[in-house]
Amino acid sequence: MRGGQFLGVKSPAPPPTRPCPAHPPRPRPPPPPAASQLAPDTFLVAGADLYPHNPVARDLVEATRTLALRADRVASICTGAFVLGAAGLLDGKRATTHWKVAQELAARCRASRIEPDAIYVRDGTTYTSAGVTAGIDLALALVEEDHGPDLTRDVARALVVYLQRSGGQSQFSAPLQGPPPRSPVIRRITDLVTADPAGNHSLGELAKHINVSPRHLTRLFHDELSTTPARYVEMIRFDLAKALLDQGHTATQVASLSGFPSYESMRRVFVRKMSISPAAFQRRFSTAHRADTE
Repeated sequence: MRGGQFLGVKSPAPPPTRPCPAHPPRPRPPPPPAASQLAPDTFLVAGADLYPHNPVARDLVEATRTLALRADRVASICTGAFVLGAAGLLDGKRATTHWKVAQELAARCRASRIEPDAIYVRDGTTYTSAGVTAGIDLALALVEEDHGPDLTRDVARALVVYLQRSGGQSQFSAPLQGPPPRSPVIRRITDLVTADPAGNHSLGELAKHINVSPRHLTRLFHDELSTTPARYVEMIRFDLAKALLDQGHTATQVASLSGFPSYESMRRVFVRKMSISPAAFQRRFSTAHRADTE
C-alpha cells in the first residue's frame, strides 16, 4: 500500500556540543511533522467480535469520521464495515461484510446497498471486504492499484494465494443459515422439502399438501422467507449437491441424487450462485476421501 497511519516517535535529545570557531555548526533539518499532522493514504478499519452484537461506541464513530476525512481512501475488513456504517461512510454506497452478518449490516445501513456474496467491494474511494481472509484479496487489490499487477503477482505468489478468487462468499457459507419459519404451515413445507430434496416439489404439489392455492403458497413464502417455493427447493437441492460433491460423488450422480432434472440444470445453478461449475467446486473444496473407494 502507499501508506497508512503514522506513529510519532520522539527521538532523545542529542548531547550538548560546543561550536568550533573555524567550523560553524550546520543548521539542523526541521523535525518531521507530528503524527497528527500526517494524512494517511489508506484508513483501514479491522473487524472485531464486538460487532454486530454491540453498538459502535460514539468516540470510535467520531474518530473514524475524522480520520476518513483526512485519508485518500477508506477500507474495512470483515465487521469493520459496521464501524464505517455507523460513521455514515457507507451511505449511498455499495458494500459487503462477512456473509453471517450481512443481513444485519443491511438492516443498520438502509442507505447502502449490501452485497452479501462479494469477496470485496469498491465504491469510489471506499472499500469493504468480507471475512478475515478476504482482507488479503482486498490488500492485493490495493497493492495492484498503487504498484501495478507485476508486484501484486509477486506478493500473491509469496503468500501462496490466488491473485483473484473466482466465486463469492456463498462457496464458503454453511447451508440453510437463518431461523426456521415461524408459520407452522410454511414449516410443514420446508420440512417436507428438506426430508426429500429429490422428491416432486412442484408448486402445485406443494400447495396440495397444505390445501391452499399455488398463488397463496407463493404469497406465504414471500412474506415469511422472502423467496418463492421454487427458489427454496432449488436452495435445498443446491446445498445437498455441494455436500455430495464434497463426499466425492460424480457430478452426474449428484444431479440425480439432489433432485435436479439434469446435470446442465445443476450446472446453471452453480454458475449463477457461485460463478464456478460443479466440477470446479469439487476440485477446490472436496475432501481427499472419495465415495467410490468405499
